[in-house]
Amino acid sequence: MTTPTTSTWRRGIVAAAIIAAGVSGLALPADAHAAERTGTTVAAATAASATAAPVDHETWLRDVRLVIDQAHTYVEDRTSAALPGEKPAIVLDIDNTSLETYFDWWFPPAVAPTRDLARYADSRGVDVFFVTARPDFIHAATYYNLDREGYPVAGLYGRSIPDLFDEVSAYKTAQRAAIEKRGYTIIANIGNNTTDLVGGHAERTFKLPDYDGLLD
Repeated sequence: MTTPTTSTWRRGIVAAAIIAAGVSGLALPADAHAAERTGTTVAAATAASATAAPVDHETWLRDVRLVIDQAHTYVEDRTSAALPGEKPAIVLDIDNTSLETYFDWWFPPAVAPTRDLARYADSRGVDVFFVTARPDFIHAATYYNLDREGYPVAGLYGRSIPDLFDEVSAYKTAQRAAIEKRGYTIIANIGNNTTDLVGGHAERTFKLPDYDGLLD
């Protein structure tokens, strides 16, 4: 997930405040060589990414599915070879990785291929964690959105106020390290920006399209 622009944050915070109020009322809870070195799977280049023009929903989902299909195969193979007593996990970014924030910011729907992967991983005994750059004061609203869209949620990590001043990549790396300290092996980390993926603490990373930063 890219660092949001001022306008995106303003819109998102206003929406989050409204959502949080409603939830409370309901009492609901780099280059190709670098990618190869880090084991990152990236989406195929498209005309939209080359021009940074607005991308249509169908094209975006097609490009997402190209990567998620590879992640699905990897999770299937990796869980088949899991060691006895191992606690496998996957880590997902939220905005434009798990939820379609670019196309619908008000209670955005699930990114269907990502949700399918999360459910499949869960069925294979893999816990699904979400690490987001969203502030944690909208934790309840974010959790409610994910749960409503059918995601299994083993844990949700958002940024506290001090974290908002840190680099997003450093914050996300620290959260993955914290998950590992709980005894988990993170077999896959999936996001649509390099800040979601750099820093290690995952066996494999999968990068979804962001079209040169178009999708925050």
